[in-house]
Amino acid sequence: MSRIAIACQGGGSHTAFTAGVLARLLRAPELAGHEIVGLSGTSGGAICALLAWEGLRAEDRERAAQLLEAFWRDNSARNPLTRLQNVGMVGAGALQGLGLLPAGTPYALPRFLSGVDQFTSLLSRHVDFAGITADPDAPMLLLGAVDVLTGEFRAFDSRTDRITADCVLASAAIPTLFRAVRTHGGTYWDGLFSQNPPVHDLLATAPDELWVIQINAPAVDREPRTPVEIADRRNGLAGNLSLHQELGFIETVDRMLAAGDLRADRGYKHVTVRVIEMPGSWRSRVLGSASKLNRDVRFLDGLQRRGRDQADRFLGALAFERAVRGGDAEALRAATTEDAVLHSDHPFRPRAGVPLRAHLSTVLAGGTQIDPTRKHVAGDRAMWTLRLRDGLGRAEADFIDGRVSELRLGPVR
Repeated sequence: MSRIAIACQGGGSHTAFTAGVLARLLRAPELAGHEIVGLSGTSGGAICALLAWEGLRAEDRERAAQLLEAFWRDNSARNPLTRLQNVGMVGAGALQGLGLLPAGTPYALPRFLSGVDQFTSLLSRHVDFAGITADPDAPMLLLGAVDVLTGEFRAFDSRTDRITADCVLASAAIPTLFRAVRTHGGTYWDGLFSQNPPVHDLLATAPDELWVIQINAPAVDREPRTPVEIADRRNGLAGNLSLHQELGFIETVDRMLAAGDLRADRGYKHVTVRVIEMPGSWRSRVLGSASKLNRDVRFLDGLQRRGRDQADRFLGALAFERAVRGGDAEALRAATTEDAVLHSDHPFRPRAGVPLRAHLSTVLAGGTQIDPTRKHVAGDRAMWTLRLRDGLGRAEADFIDGRVSELRLGPVR
């Protein structure tokens, strides 16, 4: 049984996408042979990690999925008053992104208008914080925050800390919207400024694989030029900084283990890294990062639906990868559509749009292997690095209904 740790990046309302991914994965029969040993999250990712953990610590994956869906349904702006509040919040965020409205301070508002009490009440309707007790047999939960006074990173750990609503508030305390949260002996801001999400401490669960649900786009297709685009890209780069560093460290250790420069008997362990990206094509170019404040019910429902679709793509990629690793031509056919096509370029034999099923021997050719020391990414496409006899290559796959519809083989970019 594979041990899986899941890390959920923060991103405000965009983490409704994370809820959709997690709900689909938790219900997937393909994961019956996997044990979820830990979850971590920051900001909105912390909320999703907490809700999933609440169900998993009771060994009930269906309840975990239901909690995720129920919370985001409850959090959406549905009645006239909350819709009006939502329009005002998103509009103010957009104007700040354009430089037309100065940033405010939450300390200018009395607590009862800050939204903290309402948010605490919302969380408590879905999570029984009073019933949370230390359980060494339950999955680990880590919630990322930063102490604004000392600058020290903090990951609230279910195995050493009492998980409270304040822990979640601390992880989600965006400084322009909420006051710093005083809890567990510190004064905390949003974990965006520390680990987004916590990864290093999650390795204490000794996972075989680390699955990261990434909200902020690692790459964009054009140079940001407008104030909204610039602000959005700055927000995304800041949110990805610690994540890329931590994943890079894991990949470095994996490669050193593979090369024999590190040894497993010295406490090092290979961890396969898989990233489930929120595709960049779904992001708003008009609102930019202000869309992370949007609680419109259609917007949140749409993000969850897209999260479920992305989870299907990820599961299809896992099935395709298993078939390739196992050299199983029959499983490979089952993981591809009947009319799937293959494109290939150097360092592979050049082909342009040939039937994939008729050329499965190319995919299973001797000497070509999926490189387990480099992360597998499921974004707009699924992507793997390939080991060849004389170097590296790259595979990219498109999917229809969870099966490969187009495969591209070529050089590493």
